[in-house]
Amino acid sequence: MLRAIMAFIVGGAAMLATASAANEPAVQDLGAEFWAWRATTQPATSDDIPRIERPDRWVPDWSPAAVERQKEALRQFEARWQRLADEPRNVSQSVDYRLVGSALARVRWELDHVAAWRRQPHFYVAQAFTPVFETLLPPPPVESARIEQVVRLLDNAPSVFAAGQQNLDDMRGPFVDAALSQLDQVPASLRGMVAGLDPHATPAQRSALAASAERAIASAEQFARFLENNRAGLPDSTAVGADSYRFFLNEVALYPYSPADLLVMGRQEWARSVLFEELERNRNAGVSELPIGRSIDAVTAQLDADELEVRKFLRERGLLTVPDWAGHYNAQPFPDYLAPIGWLGRTFDLTSQSRVGQDATVYLPDPSPDLGYFNLSITRDPKPIIVHEGVPGHFFQLALGWKHPNPLRRHYYDSGANEGTGFYAEEMMLQAGLWSDAPKSREIIYNFARARALRVEVDVKLAMGEFTIAEAADYLEAMVPMDRPTAEHEAVFFAAAPGQAISYQIGKMQTAEFLAEARVREGDAFDLKRFHDFLWLNGNVPIALQKEEYFATTGED
Repeated sequence: MLRAIMAFIVGGAAMLATASAANEPAVQDLGAEFWAWRATTQPATSDDIPRIERPDRWVPDWSPAAVERQKEALRQFEARWQRLADEPRNVSQSVDYRLVGSALARVRWELDHVAAWRRQPHFYVAQAFTPVFETLLPPPPVESARIEQVVRLLDNAPSVFAAGQQNLDDMRGPFVDAALSQLDQVPASLRGMVAGLDPHATPAQRSALAASAERAIASAEQFARFLENNRAGLPDSTAVGADSYRFFLNEVALYPYSPADLLVMGRQEWARSVLFEELERNRNAGVSELPIGRSIDAVTAQLDADELEVRKFLRERGLLTVPDWAGHYNAQPFPDYLAPIGWLGRTFDLTSQSRVGQDATVYLPDPSPDLGYFNLSITRDPKPIIVHEGVPGHFFQLALGWKHPNPLRRHYYDSGANEGTGFYAEEMMLQAGLWSDAPKSREIIYNFARARALRVEVDVKLAMGEFTIAEAADYLEAMVPMDRPTAEHEAVFFAAAPGQAISYQIGKMQTAEFLAEARVREGDAFDLKRFHDFLWLNGNVPIALQKEEYFATTGED
């Protein structure tokens, strides 16, 4: 056994990659076809992790006929996957097979259980305009091809809203209210975006942008009238219900927990976070609060400098391999064309599979005490957001995953692993000493932990019908605490996307258990950097499957 462990130490994550690269052609082919199909059909979302590269000149299609085509294609993919069930496999091949099954279950979850296309009118606001936001998210210069794609997407918006009026046969009142609130912002947002693009466009493109934006605005206003005319008498419940939620836990996220387990886990971690935050505050009595950055240029310069410090810390402490090819996570102020539509999505450009090695960008607003929960923390200390979103968090983890030797593992796989790793990175860096001389920053990290733990209870109770959206917002505002606009935004998002809010805390706890088990099994042969290199390379894979593969390869199962 010791010989097997020592061989693993020498080979590291590369040995695991070689094992999984001996893949099963039928599963690999199925996965490749599925992800090519998914690139054309995956719903747009405000979240940053699920972003996916789209085919050239792509526009979303949610017409009733397109939805039926999605359902039929899913049935065919599921049948092919089932026919492969009894094939002999090694552990890595079994992980790949189950990954494809979970990805298929994700689509089934979206279409039949959450059914946003039937129940959530703000789903159509996202399908109409979030692709425009994503097109403009990579940093300047704004090339002619991007402007043409913006025009194409704006021209498609009336079709998206027309599809919404045909499909929304099970609307829920609170989601209608959320959609109307967003639709109120559309005219000023699109006109502001068009004005911001003016210096980047040709005269012909300026004319096309203005005309397309006005048509999109008119269609959004018509959609709002449709919603207003049908708002009365709609059910208030937004819950997916216990059976559907268990489907997500078991078949999509592959969590070995029940909803009741999640509530206990989340409450325990919330109490632990409150304790540590209060102990930290007591320890820091008399220490001045962190000042808000004096200007946007000062904040962006600080973030860029801190990113270099974080990378150096990872290398010097032997926590994680940081290859030279990995791009940097940098900041800049909002471009004039992006600021008006920034509410449509997370304002982080984490690059993509075809842009591996490029720098990521976070866009930041002018510093102000009136900023929301997370942006205010960035103006005080950028390191927490660097660690979670940048390096070693999402951007760095995704970049490693996009270069995985196994093609199936290169695609984003939407489970708790990604957010769990990002949250785990925060506490990893805290305990490793990144903020050893920054007492008030440690308070920020513990308050972040408090928020992520509380999200578990909010997610479960929204999904099970024990919280309304308003009650969830009240709870977040009081118990984190956080500002009201952020609490309301989170409550709507978590109700509309059940299962997302648990991913931070539950993924982190699974990761901690995984590490502890590896340390006990391997004893003194355990190597933290080697473990982290495996975890980050395979960061798109649910932790339960990572554990199986890791211990099978080390000879420890």
